Amino acid sequence: MTTQTFASLGLAEPLCRALAAQNYQTPTPIQAQAIPMLLEGRDLLGIAQTGTGKTAAFALPILQRLSASHDARQPKSVRALILAPTRELAVQIGESFATYGRHMHFKTEVILGGVSQNAQVKALAKGVDILVATPGRLLDLAQQRHVRLDQITHFVLDEADRMLEMGFIRDVRRIVAMLPKQRHSLLFSATMPKDVEDLANSLLRNPARVEVTPQKVTVDLVEQRVMFADMDGKRRLLLDLLGDRALERVIVFTRTKHRANRISDILEGAGFAAEAIHGNKSQNARQRALERFRSGEARVLVATDIAARGIDIDGITHVINFELPNEPESYVHRIGRTARAGATGVAISLCDATEMGFLRDIEKLTRKQLTVVGSTPAPQAQRPQPKDKEHGRPQQQRKAKRRRRFSGPRKAA
Repeated sequence: MTTQTFASLGLAEPLCRALAAQNYQTPTPIQAQAIPMLLEGRDLLGIAQTGTGKTAAFALPILQRLSASHDARQPKSVRALILAPTRELAVQIGESFATYGRHMHFKTEVILGGVSQNAQVKALAKGVDILVATPGRLLDLAQQRHVRLDQITHFVLDEADRMLEMGFIRDVRRIVAMLPKQRHSLLFSATMPKDVEDLANSLLRNPARVEVTPQKVTVDLVEQRVMFADMDGKRRLLLDLLGDRALERVIVFTRTKHRANRISDILEGAGFAAEAIHGNKSQNARQRALERFRSGEARVLVATDIAARGIDIDGITHVINFELPNEPESYVHRIGRTARAGATGVAISLCDATEMGFLRDIEKLTRKQLTVVGSTPAPQAQRPQPKDKEHGRPQQQRKAKRRRRFSGPRKAA
């Protein structure tokens, strides 16, 4: 059987040269399936997680088709638009376009919130070939007439399920209404709930469908463990775990921004170089945190789920779930930050009594039982007794009082 190459998929020599410089030799399954159809101009619905190579799957054909069209940039206009749900993912996609198109002469810009718009307005003034954007900032600039979306020939909606989870659906629909009816459209999503399917039906015309790497395949590359402890015990366990230098580069996930800050402070106080990243941080602060983590200056990145998709950093050895996510799909994306590009990794989840339901949901989704580490038995989730509607007393107390009422006076002790 002949091994596929990027050239055999129909990609032009400048793109293949750029890929070779990055030591990308063999297409991933989604690239092998999607690239030929996208080069033909077909709309596409892609179901794939981060880490499967989907950015290259859409970036490479778009670059080649833009190169073949020879259309000139117009002031404030855009030729290809990629919408991403998070700032980190937008930056990553922009870097990928720049890397793959290094031997082509395209102007690529990334616009996102959390920073001043002045530099973005200036960059858009003469028009751009490829624009990667988060929905809110793009809509702001379009409404201020700093950017036109009526010349777009290629449109990509990436991480559509995450877009909906973050409440961007209304902004996305308003942006789509500004696009030309005739365009090449792509939608990618890690999961396909009904609302994402409805969105795809409204955006795509007779799309090809590519579905690769079921969730179980990804999590099988990660050694998954669970340790049971209450909140104070979790803090002690986290410090003990980080005392092992085998945990070289670690992401610690929390459910809330406040907890991320708190855990980062605790780690710094204990002598571990740590950074926190979440939605309340400015974009510059988030980028500095990522750069310190990427360079190794910070050994630990403490993050909310905003970092579960869109952070592609090599060499993450461990993911620690300080708090389990309340959505099992988020667990899959969290632990997918390790075991990138076929490597293996370790995920350690710290679970207290209130999170036992989350743990059961995770094991049901992944069809894999997490390995229990430590001698502490699994905690039992406490179920509150039903309340007396009139007085707020547990039913058992109410029944005991009723029994006393009808059993005569109590005997003296």
